[in-house]
Amino acid sequence: MNVYETEKLLSEYLLFHYASAEEILPANYGGEEALFYPTRCINECVNAAAVPFGARALDLGCAVGRSTFELARLCGTVIGIDYSHRFVGAAERIRRDGIMPYDRLDEGALTTPLKARLPDGVDPGRVSFEQGDAMSLRGDLGPFDVVLMANLIDRLHAPIHCLQRLPMLVKPGGQLVITSPYTWLEEYTPRPHWIGGSERDGRRFTTLDGLRAELAQDFDLVGTKDLPFLLREHARKYQLSVAEASMWRRKA
Repeated sequence: MNVYETEKLLSEYLLFHYASAEEILPANYGGEEALFYPTRCINECVNAAAVPFGARALDLGCAVGRSTFELARLCGTVIGIDYSHRFVGAAERIRRDGIMPYDRLDEGALTTPLKARLPDGVDPGRVSFEQGDAMSLRGDLGPFDVVLMANLIDRLHAPIHCLQRLPMLVKPGGQLVITSPYTWLEEYTPRPHWIGGSERDGRRFTTLDGLRAELAQDFDLVGTKDLPFLLREHARKYQLSVAEASMWRRKA
């Protein structure tokens, strides 16, 4: 079974996307700078001043949808697409009902009931969600002013297929944000399909090198930054990762 269709991962991602600081992390633990990652992917990586009025945005690999909703603060229309049926179903329920109950794992079989809520001030009418494959997107999506790909490329079987579609998805002058901790695992991506994280021609070839090689013809690299994020598995187990965000502008 796809791990992203399990109740365990669904609950972890609802917590990751929608929980308060207190619901995720006791105050005395430290690590607050790694909270609210889906929101920070927008607030820290998208140039709000350069987003045109009525812009269209795409959140590709949207998971349970928090970044999609945050994009709706800047854009008139936002589409969130994810491969997981359960993730998309949860995101749509939050969009439609404004709330979704779930259980946070604490210890063993002990849980705490929580609720994921539509972020305050977001117009759900601007947002839609759909299930889809990032390597084989439907042909009529149309171009976007902003495209976000958060923690996606190292979970694709052949990420190059997704990257090759990007020039058709981003309007000239539009923004592309790619974030990832670059956790290349052969269970998700066969090694010949890695776009970085290996040696090529006797030198280290990073994922950012691979992104530059694939995107440079159509995009300018605006900048990069580190984005720490924290995933809570249970009350005494946390996973701290640091994604690299690369911000790109589509050439005219």
